[in-house]
Amino acid sequence: MSSEPHTADYRTLIADSQSLTIATCTEDGTAEVSYAPFLAYENTYYIYVSRLARHTGNMLHQGRASIMFIEPEAATLNPFARQRVTFDCRVTEIEKQQVEYGQLLDMLQNRFGETVGILRSLADFHLMALTPTRGHYVAGFGKAFSINIDNSNL
Repeated sequence: MSSEPHTADYRTLIADSQSLTIATCTEDGTAEVSYAPFLAYENTYYIYVSRLARHTGNMLHQGRASIMFIEPEAATLNPFARQRVTFDCRVTEIEKQQVEYGQLLDMLQNRFGETVGILRSLADFHLMALTPTRGHYVAGFGKAFSINIDNSNL
């Protein structure tokens, strides 16, 4: 695996996405997958998720998740070679009393509209920060790259 990804390619893939796929793990080790709309800001991905969703509880208890952005099937001729970028992430909750809480929700609302405004009134929603600790970009067959998180503007 090379260590020099084509940063413009994976950044475009992320920029063209409105949601990310989330892989989490239950306390007993059961893998679960879901998705959420996201906001990318200062090398962190923010999601606003319900406590009723299993992935939220998993992230709150485990403090980690893996996320993926993947090329749409319609954009490729070969479904085995879809571009994708994955990040292992440290997960922290942004508490309502934190200064950035309102600012980040305002940015989410600017990105996704009034649905976020409605969700803000629900007590079971949590603002989660997913901060990458390790990343990989697959550009196609034989084109896999490690992403240097320390030197990357994700």
